Amino acid sequence: MNIDPAGLQSIIVRGGPIVDVLIVMSVIGLTIFLDRLWHFSRMGKIPFKSSQDPEGAFQSWRKERGSGPESRLISALEAAQRRGVSDHEAVARRVGNDEVGHMSRGMRTLDFIATTAPLVGLLGTITGLIKAFMVIEQAGGRVDASLLAGGIWEAMITTAVGLVVAIATLFMHHRLESLMDRRIRSMKRCAMLFIERHADTQGVDDGI
Repeated sequence: MNIDPAGLQSIIVRGGPIVDVLIVMSVIGLTIFLDRLWHFSRMGKIPFKSSQDPEGAFQSWRKERGSGPESRLISALEAAQRRGVSDHEAVARRVGNDEVGHMSRGMRTLDFIATTAPLVGLLGTITGLIKAFMVIEQAGGRVDASLLAGGIWEAMITTAVGLVVAIATLFMHHRLESLMDRRIRSMKRCAMLFIERHADTQGVDDGI
C-alpha cells in the first residue's frame, strides 16, 4: 500500500492540535522503546536455559559471566557470603528489585500513553463534532449534507490516530515486558542455584 505524503500531511493538518499531541506522545513512546531495547541488548544473552543441566551450566557461566543483571546478582551474593551474611534470599530480593527497577524504567510512561491515546483522540472527535453542530446551529439548520459529512470526517481523524498510537504503544509495551520477564526468570534461576549450593556447603561444614 502506497502512502501519499501529501494526503498524510492533510490528515495531520485537518486533525488539528489534538493530532499534534498524539504525534508527540507517539514520539515519546518510540524513544522509550528504542532506549529500552538498547538497554536489554547490552545485557547480553541469558546465561543458560532451564532445559540445560542446571549445575553444570551454572558453573560454566560463573567462569565467563558478563555484565548482565545475573552477574551483578551473583556478585552481590558472593560479597554477602564473604561478609558472613546468612540471609542470602534477602540479598537476592534486594538486588533483584534494584535490577527490575532499572529494566522497567519508562514502562509506566508507555502504559500511560497506551491508555490515554484513545481518550485524547476521542476528545478531539467530540470537540470536532461540537464545532460541526455549532455551524449547523448558526446556519439555522440549513447546511449542505456534504459539508456536514466533511466536518464529521475531520472530527473522526483524531480517534483513528489515537487508536493507531495506542495499538503501537501496546505492542512496544508487550515486547519490553516479555524481555523483562525472561531476565527476571533468569535471575531467579541463578539466585536459587547459588543459594542451594551454599546451603549444601553450609550443611557439610556444620556437620548436618
